[in-house]
Amino acid sequence: MRLALHPTRDVGHRAGRILTAEAALEALGIYGHRGPGTEDRRATAISSLEGFAVLACDDLTAPLDLAAIAAEDGLSCVLAADTAPPPDLAARFAARGRCLLVAASLPGLAEALASRLPVPPEEEPRLVAWTLEGKPGPRQVAVPFPDPVGARWGRRLPVRPGDPPSLSRVEVPLAGPWAGALARATTGARRHRRQHLVAVADDRRHLEAIALAAGALLLARGEVPAGACRPADVAQAYLAESLGVGLEVATLRGHA
Repeated sequence: MRLALHPTRDVGHRAGRILTAEAALEALGIYGHRGPGTEDRRATAISSLEGFAVLACDDLTAPLDLAAIAAEDGLSCVLAADTAPPPDLAARFAARGRCLLVAASLPGLAEALASRLPVPPEEEPRLVAWTLEGKPGPRQVAVPFPDPVGARWGRRLPVRPGDPPSLSRVEVPLAGPWAGALARATTGARRHRRQHLVAVADDRRHLEAIALAAGALLLARGEVPAGACRPADVAQAYLAESLGVGLEVATLRGHA
């Protein structure tokens, strides 16, 4: 596989190091900016995307600009940014048989973890939650991340179009080096009420790099539909790639 990477932060350079360890990688083209974090015999600075299959980008400022370039050049594209691509951009990817994967980061990872919960989303209340770098905010929802993050307070986000009524999304501002992503389902009632948790917690930059690299590998293998999608739409395959590059997942079931 031949992958292009546009790193703008340390996350992108770390994702590059993960990708250069992939046995199937033929070449990693560093598009737009190169730093010592991704130096490798298979990593080369490039100014053209010709000959590459996927463009991965960790940019959070103008990620859709890079996606438009990928669509124009006939590449699939994976973005760390949790953004909603406009319909015309998604249609351009679909028309060329390519995929635009967005939210290949902690929000998308949390959504994908929900696929490992034991109950269908329409039957029981469920929560997806993730950390973001920042100072603690309003105490709206308690989220029981594994150590080293631990239990934290988060804020409930607005409902996204297409979400089932039983789903809640929670963002947890967290200062320091740690980060987490979690999915939780609650089943039963009263004395029989139980919680089912699937979660990850680790160094923030490491988790974010895994989430981006996994998306790039998934698209490179061609295991995604054409058009725009999120990790939740290809959850099992996305998690398989994440586990393959070092993600460790904790599962817990107990009384609520």
